[in-house]
This record gives sequence, structure tokens and C-alpha cells, in this order.
Amino acid sequence: MKVSADRELCIQAGNCVMVAGDVFDQDDEGIVVILQEEVADEQAARAAEAVKLCPATALRLDDR
Repeated sequence: MKVSADRELCIQAGNCVMVAGDVFDQDDEGIVVILQEEVADEQAARAAEAVKLCPATALRLDDR
């Protein structure tokens, strides 16, 4: 699965980092940074939860 983020939509809530800190981080301004674009199995489950919890709908998880 491929993870992507629209940094312009990010509102710096940090939910993604709390749920999947091995996939997401935040820059110095608090904007989401993708650490790992391709995820599988356990990481995909955490990434999907982060996508679900993102209040700005800035995250996306695609099957590829």
C-alpha cells in the first residue's frame, strides 16, 4: 500500500504521528512528513487508522 499526504491540507494535529510514528512525522512547523511511502501488513493497519483519524483528511492510503 502507498501512503500519501497533502501537506497544504494538514492542520498539524499530530494524530498520524501518535498512531503510526514509523510512517509519519512532523516538520518544524508541525506539518505532516511521510517517512515511509510503501507500507505492508502491520504498518498498513496503523497507517489506515491514521488516515481515519486525520481531522483535515490530508492523508491517503492506496492499494497498489
